[in-house]
Amino acid sequence: MASMFPFRTLMRLSRPLNVLLAALIYVLGAGIARYLGDFQSLPAFWLGFGGIVSIQFSMGLLAEAFRPVIEPTKEEENKSLRVAIRNAALFLALGTLAISAIFFLLLSRAANLTPAALFFLGLSLIMVLIYGVPPLRLVYAGFGEFLLAVHLALIAPALGFVLQAGSYHRLVAMVSFPLILLALAYLLVQSFPTFAEDQKFERRTLLRNMGWERAIPFHHGIVLGAYLLLTAALRFGLAWGLVWPAFLTFPFALLQILWLRNIRLGARPMWRLLTVNALAVFGLTAYLLTFAFWLR
Repeated sequence: MASMFPFRTLMRLSRPLNVLLAALIYVLGAGIARYLGDFQSLPAFWLGFGGIVSIQFSMGLLAEAFRPVIEPTKEEENKSLRVAIRNAALFLALGTLAISAIFFLLLSRAANLTPAALFFLGLSLIMVLIYGVPPLRLVYAGFGEFLLAVHLALIAPALGFVLQAGSYHRLVAMVSFPLILLALAYLLVQSFPTFAEDQKFERRTLLRNMGWERAIPFHHGIVLGAYLLLTAALRFGLAWGLVWPAFLTFPFALLQILWLRNIRLGARPMWRLLTVNALAVFGLTAYLLTFAFWLR
């Protein structure tokens, strides 16, 4: 059994979907730079891409490496296997952090890193460490979902943009803040199926902090708020041709709200479908915005 655990378990613990989402939204940031005519360096793009992928990979693994040893990572897991998995996660996380450092060192040689680029790189590293590493370890301090949503939907596109343009631009913020809300809704939905387990191991997730009665209206508000922010962005200069593809996911967002409402009223929960739908709303919105910016 011990010889079978490392690859599959560590890949699962690294949260590969989050890695893919970070990569996608990094490309979105670079697409905004291209749209504005500021795409300067293909080597900088690929080095930054490798850096954001490896650092997001580390973020998931560090959170698991410092998980309390009483909490299992898989079924039928004894204590010695738990310790072995955590040690392997820690070594792999340190390795991917070192790879991130190499990418960014090469990046500093391939391109002139501006203060904005250094700021977002430093902020990314700080967020990764405080997310999963004690003593702060915010992943289960009631703030983990906020931190992860910001890293995925704000830091990743900001790096994709500033590594090309040199400085930040309000257009990136117009796209990032709606995506932060959709990312937060997705992460909140993920907590519903594991609510009982989180209570058992006293994990302070956002859902546990808020409670079901407040979390469900909060979910509805941030989902609708994301599309309201996209609509408001039109008033601040974001072209309709860039925004309208994102509204193709709005029917799925309404379905997500309806499903959670019905569950609150006593309907049989369909957690897998609900989670897939929440991922699709966030991921497809990011993809459609990315496609729109790269196409124009």
